[in-house]
Amino acid sequence: MSRPRQYDESDVRVRPGRGSRPRTKRRPDHANAEEAMVVAVDRGRWTCAPGGEADRPPVTAMRARELGRTPIVVGDRVGLVGDLSGAPDTLARIVRVEERRTVLRRTADDTDPYERLVVANADRLVIVTSLAEPEPRTGFVDRCLVAAYAGGLEPVLCLTKADLADPAPFAAHYAELEFPVVVTRRGEFPTALAELLEGRVSALVGHSGVGKSTLVNALLPDAEQRTGRVSGVGKGRHTTTAALALPLSDGHGWVVDTPGVRSFGLAHVTPDDVIAAFDDLAAAVEDCPRGCGHLGPPADPECALDALVGDGALRPGRLAALRRVLVALRAAPPGALAADR
Repeated sequence: MSRPRQYDESDVRVRPGRGSRPRTKRRPDHANAEEAMVVAVDRGRWTCAPGGEADRPPVTAMRARELGRTPIVVGDRVGLVGDLSGAPDTLARIVRVEERRTVLRRTADDTDPYERLVVANADRLVIVTSLAEPEPRTGFVDRCLVAAYAGGLEPVLCLTKADLADPAPFAAHYAELEFPVVVTRRGEFPTALAELLEGRVSALVGHSGVGKSTLVNALLPDAEQRTGRVSGVGKGRHTTTAALALPLSDGHGWVVDTPGVRSFGLAHVTPDDVIAAFDDLAAAVEDCPRGCGHLGPPADPECALDALVGDGALRPGRLAALRRVLVALRAAPPGALAADR
């Protein structure tokens, strides 16, 4: 007859609690990560140019787990680790996103509080507008200017099809704002624009039919070939709904084509964001009352900018041009870039 087994405390198995497991919050700093520029985004995969150079094979990368849902957009400077050869079926990891110098943002419309990053670290926003077929619209340009000033980008107005209409009357609307205006004609190389883009990252925006594709093809003779090579990421290809950075033919500078940006909702922008882009005005508006829209009487009768004009420190024409741009923040209906006046 067998005797029952005797148990003691040594037979009890106690699973250690979470608090008893030594864990560390330290994460690798990836000091040796190579800097790269994001040139395309497609379905959870990012195409990157190592060193921001166009003559090296592009690298396909995924976002490292420690970055969580950190947004990564075209133009971002990132740190890469892993396989950086750019060979087919290889995959690197983005482990760091550097602080952005500039940002081009939009919302779906003027009532949408959700901001969408379009391009990061662009130096210039080239606003492409035709002088005829279709007719130019100041409302389109004004809203693009608001987005540029608020994001820290230098605006450039590119007027196309100057062989069909005189560019002077439309350009005069913006003369007092003192940003570059270039004029192009069909059948001619856009020399003046190419000089402005050299050595910089520039984003192009424009309505369908204004000649933006013609400019891209002129500046980038092998644009279609590079588009196919860069956009073969993940499961899809580049379409007209995403930004894509392409190198200039001399390798000094990048052009970011943004064909999918058909509207700039401005829900994220305040009048002060626009004024801050003007060194000669930013300090003056500190004397404005809270909530001042800087439009002057009757809407903002105590705006400090009017005092600058009275003292001779600000040209009336410059203030009038600026206020016309600011009107885009108040008067435009939702989605006004596509239906601007």
